[in-house]
Amino acid sequence: MRILGIDPGLGTTGWGLIEAQGNRLRHLANGHLKTDPSEPLAQRLSHLAAQLEALIADHRPQGAAAEEIFVNKNPRSTLKLAQARGALLCIAASRGITIGEYAPSVIKKAVVGTGGAGKEQVHAMVRVLLPGTRIAGADAADALAVAITHAHHAASSARGLG
Repeated sequence: MRILGIDPGLGTTGWGLIEAQGNRLRHLANGHLKTDPSEPLAQRLSHLAAQLEALIADHRPQGAAAEEIFVNKNPRSTLKLAQARGALLCIAASRGITIGEYAPSVIKKAVVGTGGAGKEQVHAMVRVLLPGTRIAGADAADALAVAITHAHHAASSARGLG
């Protein structure tokens, strides 16, 4: 199964694509979707959606997963993040892709083993779980962690453990 992990953001959305066969994971690709902060919000959301549509057309994932939103100190930032996330989820769902949604603590626990792990620990474990992978930055590493989490949950469900 090809799984697209998404780390949503209005300015930069990280993405990571893996292939999961049971417990075996293989890196396929990763990168960023970016928008221009000088553009109006509606255009930024439209541009983000168009980039994801192209990514899905190119890579044809069978599943996707996104990080859930945690509340930031700045409510305006949280709202913009929620709008970007909504646009991304809508595009994936409109393409018939089933989407898993995971809290940051669930992602950390799935990848590192503890829900309180730091970003550096998560990124290090992504490199261990996907050896030799050239990661396009922190957002892409986070997206790969989301995809890995989805793969682990799918494998557990298939074994009747989820």
